[in-house]
Amino acid sequence: MTFTMPEKGRDWDSLSQEMTDRASVDVKWRDGKTAVYVFNGGEDVRDVAKQAYGAFMSENGLGPAAFPSLKKMEEEVVSMGLNLLQAPSGAAGNLTSGGTDSITMAIKAARDYRRSLNKLNGHVKLDGQGNLVIPWSAHPAFDKAASLMDLEIRRIPCRDLYADPQAMAQAVDDNTVMMVGSAPCFPYGLIDPIAELGKVAAEKDVWLHVDACVGGYFAPFARMNGVDLPPFDFEVPEVLSMSADLHKYGYAAKGASTVFFRTEELREHMIFNVSDWPGGRMITPTLAGTRPGGAIAAAWAVMNYLGVEGYREKQGQVCDVRQYIQDGVQEMGFQIVGDPKLGLMAFFHPEFDSFALLAQMMKRGWITAVTTEPRSLHLMLSPFHAKVQDQYLADLKASMADIIAGDDSSVKEARYS
Repeated sequence: MTFTMPEKGRDWDSLSQEMTDRASVDVKWRDGKTAVYVFNGGEDVRDVAKQAYGAFMSENGLGPAAFPSLKKMEEEVVSMGLNLLQAPSGAAGNLTSGGTDSITMAIKAARDYRRSLNKLNGHVKLDGQGNLVIPWSAHPAFDKAASLMDLEIRRIPCRDLYADPQAMAQAVDDNTVMMVGSAPCFPYGLIDPIAELGKVAAEKDVWLHVDACVGGYFAPFARMNGVDLPPFDFEVPEVLSMSADLHKYGYAAKGASTVFFRTEELREHMIFNVSDWPGGRMITPTLAGTRPGGAIAAAWAVMNYLGVEGYREKQGQVCDVRQYIQDGVQEMGFQIVGDPKLGLMAFFHPEFDSFALLAQMMKRGWITAVTTEPRSLHLMLSPFHAKVQDQYLADLKASMADIIAGDDSSVKEARYS
């Protein structure tokens, strides 16, 4: 495809109309027909984020001296997140552009910390290629970061869909930069046994990171609402860092995540500090140079707009929707993968191929996801889905009927590619 810049500029009305026309083929997420990519906290929350983003869209978080307002907002967002995740006094963190950015920066900090050690409890400094020991269910962002930093990825099979602390312990060696647990993992929505992983981390003297990109701004409020959750955050003393996305269940504008460290000393290993160039010294806390002020402002505004009460209500709605759909699909003969407690769930039917069902649901306008092992339908739910939960179940039942009508001789062989 070749596209050249127009010789003359176009008026906004025509551009706006063309953008609207192009978006007509996108998923109707405002109607609740997606359970991935978009986290719909409601029109009022979206309006707050939009207004805050627009007010600071030209400001740049790269220059805290020039924009102390952004610096203060970031500090307050980080402080609120650390408090929610039971971080101790002296903990620190920063806003990033997303979960992959947060994970990458946590790994960079862990790697540089490991390099900085000469000897600690009998362990020598990192010698040769470092490695990450992660459960099979961990997010591919760890693979991406490992590729950037020339680290080996050691994906360890799960035990009953959860991280296996004993198996992971056997994979740790003197070149292990980090161990990882998820809270929850994306494929199944299950919280790994972080406390058990902490015991391994203490025994092996290795950095433990909790990927709470999905659950960091969900699980604390679910816990406040009475959902029985295992320890998953800085409550576990061996957890040294966490990643938590604000643009997921924090309902902030996209381009906002947080990375947290148990101490300021650990965070220091994340920082880039360059002085040997003609432009003078540049200190950047994350991978990005320019940091969009709008994303920082929107995160701050939404967190203050909702407050604890608002988040508890939103996350309670999500848990209710998940339970409603869970009950509904089980009545249709589906089996739930594991025991999800937050907003993610995966489920499959022993007589229907999940990919075939996905194809039928896409014909009805739904954009969701699947897992490959086991082959399952996958939902990441938002508060807005309370308005369309019955429609989803009805469309799923109709999709099953269509598959039967198209292949009533061997339903189990239905396939989609």
